[in-house]
Amino acid sequence: MLDRVLVTGGAGFIGSHTVDLLLDRGYEVRILDNLQPRVHPRGKPPWVPADAEFIHGDVSDRAVLARALEGVQRVIHLAAYQDYMSDFSTFIHTNAESTALLFELIVQNRLPVEKVVFASSQSVAGEGRFQCPAHRQIVTPAARTVEQLQRGDWEHHCSQCDAAMEPVLIDEATSRPHTTYAISKYAIELMAEALGKRYDISTACVRYTYVQGERNSFYNAYSGVARRFALRLLHGLPPVCYEDGMQLRDYVNVKDIARGNVLVMENENAGGVFNAGGGRAITVLEFARIMLSEFRSEQAPLIPGEFRLGDTRHTISDIRRLGALGWKPAVPVEQNVREYVDWMREQKGTREFLDEAERTMREQGVIQTVGRDRA
Repeated sequence: MLDRVLVTGGAGFIGSHTVDLLLDRGYEVRILDNLQPRVHPRGKPPWVPADAEFIHGDVSDRAVLARALEGVQRVIHLAAYQDYMSDFSTFIHTNAESTALLFELIVQNRLPVEKVVFASSQSVAGEGRFQCPAHRQIVTPAARTVEQLQRGDWEHHCSQCDAAMEPVLIDEATSRPHTTYAISKYAIELMAEALGKRYDISTACVRYTYVQGERNSFYNAYSGVARRFALRLLHGLPPVCYEDGMQLRDYVNVKDIARGNVLVMENENAGGVFNAGGGRAITVLEFARIMLSEFRSEQAPLIPGEFRLGDTRHTISDIRRLGALGWKPAVPVEQNVREYVDWMREQKGTREFLDEAERTMREQGVIQTVGRDRA
């Protein structure tokens, strides 16, 4: 029997696929998950395997996390709060404080944990890296202002000539978070480095890009473009693209992410931050057309001049560092979409969640319209 691995958030999207892979590789697996209602409104999902120990509890609960860590040699800490809502303190409490508590318990109880892998996010890089075609200087711009977005001006502009800048691959050294979720993930990276070194605990952080595939919750607003497009098409509605649909993204399949998690966990020399992305830049509009093709729909994508606060313009990760460990994305975007659509067709009661997520984001001012004053 190989080591016992604790996977926090192991009932969730990325966590459950990581659990599956660990079990396939012969590890003994323990799952800690609080089955957060926005993600799991119907309780424990059917894909949680019977041969993994399951603890229902919160990672920020000291007694619960201490119990989950008993007899564990490795940890993959994926549990996180993520949404577009304005409950900012919850991001810090669940994401950052649970990481501090994890280190605290390992150090104070002298637990024999050999490796901890933390889930981070491309959002830590903020808007990423851009370059003016004329001046060639690479910059990491601040978040676009609401005023700029309300003008329908989507691009980042050169400070010298005002030309629209071009995106550059985002490396792991790029860190300029501008949402509370991203800040909470950056805090995780900082703690992993500082506390890991101080207490001789091997750590690594994996920055995920736009992860897609089966089990990606369609209940909460955060779960991404595949969810939004598929839900609308499933109910006879066209996909809606925010901004102008020309945002560049690097979508990656959840099974590729699970492989990356386990690879980093098993490699004792793998430390620091690793980008994990799809390796292919694709516009949101192109993604909408791939989704339309999968549904065999003759509808056209809608571009109504709306934007979502917190979105970035172009974000494509440099994945060479993780690639040096032997990892590369194996599932193309088209297969990503096919797998998600096939899975989505099997789900019941999806329309109510489509309507609720859109309504809530509009009420909270997360989705806004070009040219319309803020409420």
